[in-house]
Amino acid sequence: MVEDRYGFMQFALNFPEFEFKIQETDGKLSIFDSLRKKYLILTPEEWVRQHMISFLVQYRNYPKGLFSLEKEVMYNSLQKRFDILVLDRVGNPFLLIECKAPEVKLSKKTVEQVAVYNKTIGAAFMGISNGRQHLFLKYNFEVNNYEQISDLPQFQP
Repeated sequence: MVEDRYGFMQFALNFPEFEFKIQETDGKLSIFDSLRKKYLILTPEEWVRQHMISFLVQYRNYPKGLFSLEKEVMYNSLQKRFDILVLDRVGNPFLLIECKAPEVKLSKKTVEQVAVYNKTIGAAFMGISNGRQHLFLKYNFEVNNYEQISDLPQFQP
């Protein structure tokens, strides 16, 4: 772990450095979410989510208006909540990303979690990140399974 300029302990993440608005209220740190235009409690998972959002927007040119964040989805009568969904220009699910705290290992179990969400959502691509490792998959509709890809899918302008 490294201490960052905000004075709290965080794992070094595998992202470029971003400038975030951080504030302290009642002894709790909050981070400004530029998409939802509000401060959110700064948890390790939120730290990863904000880095991923910033990376997608600033480095990969994903349009801000096509993001859906932390929405509920029903699967087999269970309420689930996904982290990041990016729609394509027509409004169809394009990329579903699950964010984990940096200390959470990416495993078959974490892949299965996002795959369960995606059974309802139907995104062509999905990803998982703990901020240090990133895993991206493409759904192969012909054989009905996921194939790992080497990088984030390119967003089509």
